[in-house]
Amino acid sequence: MQNILVNMTVNGEPISRETAPNRRLLDFLREDLGLTSVKEGCSVGECGACTVILNGKAVTSCLILVGQAIGTEVVTLEGLHGEDELDPLQQAFIDAGAVQCGFCTPGMILAAKALLDENEEPDREQIKRSISGNLCRCTGYEKIIEAIELARDRRLNK
Repeated sequence: MQNILVNMTVNGEPISRETAPNRRLLDFLREDLGLTSVKEGCSVGECGACTVILNGKAVTSCLILVGQAIGTEVVTLEGLHGEDELDPLQQAFIDAGAVQCGFCTPGMILAAKALLDENEEPDREQIKRSISGNLCRCTGYEKIIEAIELARDRRLNK
């Protein structure tokens, strides 16, 4: 199979690389670009560990071929924070105690970011739905929901 040239924007930076067209976006991000916040969990799109934001929507990168992402804008957890401080959503997860082992955290944060970027004032049910494709086996969902509510409230009170 012949390689294709992949052009996309990742975390605000233009990327142009050759790769196999049948390669998963997950593998391209982790192996070629070194973005290790994108985790492989189930490989079938059910756990959310590989969640990224693709053109403003939270998606599971294990189900997307890199060829399908040509010309898109991809955001991973590495693209959220500034040089000297965490993204407010990351800080809210810490402040609410919504982080334990950390395996699911990047996907949860990106799912929450996509929600908050689309809807400034989501209610609790909308928050639950937005993270429904992300599994957490350590923290439990209550603290994660509280973290997202905290980030929402901090955004609204700025």
